[in-house]
Amino acid sequence: MRALIVDDSSFIREYLCKLLGRMGIACAEAVDGSDALAVLESQTGFDLMLLDLNMPVMNGLECVKALRKARLHPDMKVMMVTTEADNHFIAKALDNGADEFLMKPFTQESLREKMMLLGFAA
Repeated sequence: MRALIVDDSSFIREYLCKLLGRMGIACAEAVDGSDALAVLESQTGFDLMLLDLNMPVMNGLECVKALRKARLHPDMKVMMVTTEADNHFIAKALDNGADEFLMKPFTQESLREKMMLLGFAA
């Protein structure tokens, strides 16, 4: 299994890669939505994208919209990973193609639970 971690914080990217690595998941990284789309256009085999909402250049909502419109990796699950707790933003992201939300700060157990909701064995 392979995941793309998209966050402008190098700490969050490293932390998520470490947690996913413990679950046997290989990770690639991107620093914003535009970078993520470039990675997805040039590489295959991603099962999951963990996508921050608030990033410079291209935010997570813009990224998931573009991703779904372009039909890049159509079977890939998208989990928004964010501090944004506003139901309006959550609903908008889900309406535009996100599959799940993980609120920051999070633990390995909360990440594992969300992975199971998306159909990935823990």
